[in-house]
Amino acid sequence: MSSAEVAPVRLSPGDPAPDFTLPDADGTPVSLSSYRGRRVIVYCYPAALTPGCTTQAVDFTAAAGDLAEAGLDIIGISPDEPEKLQRFREQEGLGITLVSDPDKQVLQAYGAFGPKKLYGKEVVGVIRSTFVVDAEGRIEKAAYNVKATGHVAKLRRDLGLD
Repeated sequence: MSSAEVAPVRLSPGDPAPDFTLPDADGTPVSLSSYRGRRVIVYCYPAALTPGCTTQAVDFTAAAGDLAEAGLDIIGISPDEPEKLQRFREQEGLGITLVSDPDKQVLQAYGAFGPKKLYGKEVVGVIRSTFVVDAEGRIEKAAYNVKATGHVAKLRRDLGLD
């Protein structure tokens, strides 16, 4: 079986969250393990500066204060290079951590890269997904194929913040 035929991983509550160290928009390494003791929302999105991803990032930025108060930090992962993430952050006034995974290894480890439907066709790409990682580094919630619009509001409800 070639690697292209391997079904993507699907993480479930209780699974260890795959650790990573990836550069942020400024090129500074960000490690998931450095967040131990706090819960982290790790969200995977296809591309900076696109309409759906912008909606999602702006919504996460708007919710970041409430989420931080509830003990939740936010890390967004996409295949974009740090320079593009910096443009995205500046253009949209984003206040969340965005990291770059150009070789898609972390996205694959989270099951957020693989076959998906796009306009009725099957393509291979980033599957918009959100994970809540608990203070011990385990998956608390995993949601695949999430909608960009309204997702943060739904997540807040699921976390009992509304």
